[in-house]
Amino acid sequence: MSHRITCLSCATANRVPVDKLTAHPKCGTCGAKLAEPKVHELDTATLRKAERGDSLPLLVDFWAPWCGPCRSMAPEFEKAARALAPHARLAKINTQVNGDAAQRYGIRGIPALILFDNGQETARMTGTRPAAQIEAFVRQHATTMRA
Repeated sequence: MSHRITCLSCATANRVPVDKLTAHPKCGTCGAKLAEPKVHELDTATLRKAERGDSLPLLVDFWAPWCGPCRSMAPEFEKAARALAPHARLAKINTQVNGDAAQRYGIRGIPALILFDNGQETARMTGTRPAAQIEAFVRQHATTMRA
């Protein structure tokens, strides 16, 4: 069994055997780490590819640089990324730069978190959250993370 994982650096689809997920897999095209414990900045095209095709849960923070709550949540989002890797990935998309993403995903307030799992949106929540709540949200709603 394997996971399909879109490289968040070059948008190439990769297949990673489940038992190799903790071995720091890299993209076959650009060499970027596929499941590293950090938050990646996305553009709309990469997000669309990852949300449709990835089997690994992807939590996306829709934010903007002028948003105080978004900036204050950023360190907590990074902590959650470290705690959830390599079994889920966290990314963010700047709605000021990628206004089409805000419209496409129906973002009405930021920060907004949307969880994608196995090619579909499975849950969303808005507002500033501590790392523990972000982690619990992913574990509760991602099918591959349920015990």
